[in-house]
Amino acid sequence: MLTKLLSFANIGLDGEIITVEVGSTPGDSGICIVGLGDTAVHESRQRVRLALRSSGFRLPTGQTTTVNLAPADVKKIGPRYDLPIALGVLLAHDVIALEQKQFAGTLFIGELALDGSLRHVSGVLPATIACRKQGIRRIVVPAVNGPEAALIPGIDVVAAENITELLAILGGEKPAPEIPPPASSPARQADMDFADIRGQQHAKRALEIAAAGGHNVLMSGAPGAGKTLLARALRSILPPLTQEESIEVTQVYSIANRLPSDTPLLTERPFRIVHHTASGVSIVGGGQMPGPGEISLAHRGVLFLDELAEFPPHVLEVLRQPLEDRCITITRAQGSFTFPADFLLVAAMNPPQYTTGSPERIRRRISTPLLDRIDLRIDVLPVPVDELQKRGTGEPSATILARIVAARERQCSRFRERGIRTNKEMGVRDLEKFCPLDAPSEHLLRQAAERMNLSARGYHRTIKVARTIADLAGADAIGVSHIAEALQYRQMTGVE
Repeated sequence: MLTKLLSFANIGLDGEIITVEVGSTPGDSGICIVGLGDTAVHESRQRVRLALRSSGFRLPTGQTTTVNLAPADVKKIGPRYDLPIALGVLLAHDVIALEQKQFAGTLFIGELALDGSLRHVSGVLPATIACRKQGIRRIVVPAVNGPEAALIPGIDVVAAENITELLAILGGEKPAPEIPPPASSPARQADMDFADIRGQQHAKRALEIAAAGGHNVLMSGAPGAGKTLLARALRSILPPLTQEESIEVTQVYSIANRLPSDTPLLTERPFRIVHHTASGVSIVGGGQMPGPGEISLAHRGVLFLDELAEFPPHVLEVLRQPLEDRCITITRAQGSFTFPADFLLVAAMNPPQYTTGSPERIRRRISTPLLDRIDLRIDVLPVPVDELQKRGTGEPSATILARIVAARERQCSRFRERGIRTNKEMGVRDLEKFCPLDAPSEHLLRQAAERMNLSARGYHRTIKVARTIADLAGADAIGVSHIAEALQYRQMTGVE
């Protein structure tokens, strides 16, 4: 008897439906798995046999069971196919009294423990989204993955503790257990509040603009001036994730197997800190079967690179394409894998006099094309002692966040028909439509572009920053003051 069940393989952020075909022929009592599976897939033979025996099932002897994972040219990785293989084996040998039609329109994912229980697997959320796209009405997952699968409406989720319970549910002998509502990630307390940072008004303003429009920031200053402190305080003024953004971020962490089992929905923007010893692969993603790197784990959040001038040049250069395209494509022999990488880059560095090397060395490490993709460049100066000794606090993060949220709402309203969220995502045509400049603003920008030798990218990014500054001020049109402030952030001492 030949049986067919459905499963799922992650390929980048998307994936492919996998058909698990199981048949038996006379021969030795063994299980043969074909279909380009990795070591974990082939080890499924031992897990399935012992899990079924522990659950009270006895397979007939003198039968060779062949499992084909189709399509055969797609690499299958991990133990997620244990469950559909086990069910297929039971059906192929008529060990259970269920018919194959009872499994139709159902996708199965789960790792089997040797006692027959179902263990947590990664990538359940992308699989559930694929079910909705493919018209598959039901998904079966381990109980611990149930809340994650339940995030997607319109899909019947069956979450079982073990294979015996699952068969009872599928056979109608037992109702499917109710899945608790998905718990959101707990609100994370920011490391710092802007009210606790003395001075640095220019830097605080730049970070406010960055958070409002999604613009990249580079801070340069002496050790101890407060660069890292400012970067950590940025977390306190990041606008909350929308529901759609939460699903996007959760997908990435699900594929990377970094999703906490007790909080299947991430609601806080990621804040990834990368050390200068990190490799290019760890930043962009990779491996034999590529997975998300730091830039994808920072999707819809912040990627913080401290000591930027200490990163190897080839590592920094890999950031250029994702900073422009907001995604990363990794090519391997098996094909191309695309992961989202829409992050806000925040970088910090010491000026040349505090580093081991010359200004020329810094320029070689931080290339002009990379620098051109950074919208806001600020010098962070040491805070005078008088400022440090002032009593009272500055403007709290909550007040700044309120302005940022209002500016984001203006952007969402403006770009509703375009399907983009922030000013940084505008293309050239969007600039013509949404960012018209009056004569004085055009004149100022023209003069500055000639004097500062702005590239076409730098020219357009200045307008985008000016649009964000206008949004923070509640202005419908960009004015001269907005252009003038935006131009301030295109200059920095000791880098260019």
